Amino acid sequence: MLWFPPARDDSFLRSNSDAIFELHLNISFLCDEEAMGNGPAPFTEIGKRARDLLTKDYNYDQKFSLAIPSSTGMGFTATGVKKGQIFVGDISTQYRSGKTIVDVKVDTYSIVSTKVTYDVVPGTKAAISFNVPDHKSGKLDVHYLHHHAAINSSIGLNPSPLLEVSAAIGSKDIAIGGEVGFDTASSSFTKYNAGVSFNKQDFSAALLLTDKGQTVKASYAHVVNPLTGTEVAAEMTHRLSGFQNSFSLGSVHKVDPLTLVKTRFSDDGKVAISSQREWRPKSLVTFSAEYDTKAISTAPKFGLSLALKP
Repeated sequence: MLWFPPARDDSFLRSNSDAIFELHLNISFLCDEEAMGNGPAPFTEIGKRARDLLTKDYNYDQKFSLAIPSSTGMGFTATGVKKGQIFVGDISTQYRSGKTIVDVKVDTYSIVSTKVTYDVVPGTKAAISFNVPDHKSGKLDVHYLHHHAAINSSIGLNPSPLLEVSAAIGSKDIAIGGEVGFDTASSSFTKYNAGVSFNKQDFSAALLLTDKGQTVKASYAHVVNPLTGTEVAAEMTHRLSGFQNSFSLGSVHKVDPLTLVKTRFSDDGKVAISSQREWRPKSLVTFSAEYDTKAISTAPKFGLSLALKP
């Protein structure tokens, strides 16, 4: 029998009788479409091409989503995930009117998320979002895209905020960047990472220094056959502190215009496969499986995902 998870521990709420909510203010400064197309991607997207090939669409639970668009500007999406005997999900809706977009989502933990986005002037967007019932996670984000730069910054809206800044400079082909996080409460850095990427239509290479300079990651993705959509990717990780190495190899192949097959092998002995079929326009069914060759007594993992969009 399915059972819903218990509500999150909200004991910290009981000490405050005031209304509690989470507020995010997001301001985006965007240049024209040409600048966005020719400029570098944000720092967080360095290595994304190989990372997506190796991890995206691998799901070992039972997942269902239904998206219902509307010509009136109102969209509706329902998502549910069954993990063992636990079921979690959310219901969200989106309303578009002129320059304004309103998103509202309610999940099984009774968290209500609301986001209002407004096109202030051409190239500038402002978004206000808040979650009920958490008031300590307020944040102000600023994003700037230029022909040769992409800068993101955020600051917590509380007495001891967390500050984060990331930047990438270059072009859409080659970019170098970094990010840093600083906790004013403890006066310490929470993260500082750096990376460089080189991208072309048929390949992508990236080198990242993460975990406060303790981990080096190198990734590469290459299109083998554009006609069949065959692409391979590899990622190697070296931990400087313990001199530990790990790697993952993956591939993707289009069996036909509507079917994708992905494979992945990791140094820990885990082998995974994913098959995705577009059985009707914009509706996908995905089957995933993973087997640990070093734990033969452990049953393989299986997952099924169904995404419907009428």
